[in-house]
Amino acid sequence: MAEDLDEFEDDHRVELTAEMRERRNAALAHVARWGNPVLRSQTREVTSFDKELAEQAERMERIMDDAIGAGLAAPQVGSLKRMFIYRAEREGPARAVVNPVITWRSEDEEEDFEGCLSLNDVVVEVSRSIELRLEAQDLEGKPFSIEAKGFEARVIQHEFDHLDGVLIVDRAERGQRRQALRMLAEASAHDHSL
Repeated sequence: MAEDLDEFEDDHRVELTAEMRERRNAALAHVARWGNPVLRSQTREVTSFDKELAEQAERMERIMDDAIGAGLAAPQVGSLKRMFIYRAEREGPARAVVNPVITWRSEDEEEDFEGCLSLNDVVVEVSRSIELRLEAQDLEGKPFSIEAKGFEARVIQHEFDHLDGVLIVDRAERGQRRQALRMLAEASAHDHSL
């Protein structure tokens, strides 16, 4: 899940330096973009909790941080492992979530704008449950649960969707979806013409 850079700057009075923007662009080069079939693929349950898994999570965290994102799912880095990482608070620790299952969602939902590191500069309104409960495993295979609300619940739902090949444009209202798809098609055509 991407954070809007202008909002990031306004909310935290941080001006993105040229170095931060350069690191962000370098990180985004490692993220699967719109049109890559991996973004529409179903992930597979993780069965090996080994060094390779831990290294992938570390790599994903670096990419997420450098790209100024709040979360990153394995398909976004070309992997079909059922895993994502996220950070609920800017200064808080990142959390790796393996083989997640959402066991409960509140009926109360809230609409808010979301972006995605895989979808260029597209931002759409998405309705999400305000609270949820999730069961998962950590990088060593130990089970844990999360009860999340607000922004944390939104990030978890966004990243969880990636594990099933669902993107924010799929959850957007029809008019916004049409506009977003047009923007993505134009960006893709521009990238191919370079």
